[in-house]
Amino acid sequence: QVRLMESGGDSVQAGGSLRLACQAAGVNVGGKCMSWFRQVPGKEREGLGTIWAGGDKTYFISSVKGRFTISRDRAENAVYLQMNDLRPEDSAMYYCATDAWGRCGPDAEVYDHWGPGTQVTVSS
Repeated sequence: QVRLMESGGDSVQAGGSLRLACQAAGVNVGGKCMSWFRQVPGKEREGLGTIWAGGDKTYFISSVKGRFTISRDRAENAVYLQMNDLRPEDSAMYYCATDAWGRCGPDAEVYDHWGPGTQVTVSS
């Protein structure tokens, strides 16, 4: 059974940094595409970035590129989202996701396994 659990969300001031973790069970994060999403109430879930299966190649949307990075620790079976220079518009619930069949992409519909999310609040 695949389980994902996010942690690390917090309330920070604008310009601050946070590191979110996604602990996985039942799936090898090294062999799967792992993605981060965020969602605010009333809006669709937004894909932020992806680390591709097998390597360290990453992709980010333009609004977070250069501020956010994704990494994974195969020994810990975890994926991390490092967020720097946080802005109030980054406030959201953050989720990690993967797909058991190995699919990958920027759309939420691609993924069949999600964590419960962790809240990030950035104040100005």
